[in-house]
Amino acid sequence: VQLQASGGGSVQVGGSLRLSCVVSGTVFSSTAMGWYRQAPGKQREALAAINEGGAVNYDSSVKGRFTASRDNNKNTVYLQMDSLKPEDTAVYYCKVMGTNYWGQGTLVTVSS
Repeated sequence: VQLQASGGGSVQVGGSLRLSCVVSGTVFSSTAMGWYRQAPGKQREALAAINEGGAVNYDSSVKGRFTASRDNNKNTVYLQMDSLKPEDTAVYYCKVMGTNYWGQGTLVTVSS
């Protein structure tokens, strides 16, 4: 199983970014996916979990600002991030839920 995350970058406060994670080596349509992040000096935290049907559970820290979605035709899960804050600065990871398969991480930097 391989996960390739992309879409990170530098953005100003209030800006938006969309992360993508392409998954291969598994039956993606039957796979629940998760988005996580790890800020400097902090533990990795869960942001959103999206099930096979597209239903999403969000952590309270991002609910209302971040939107997770998936396209089973493209084996891809997305994280749309709006109203970004400096505290959103972190490396963002995608993960196959229930496994130890992680993407390589993509850096998001939010500056004021």
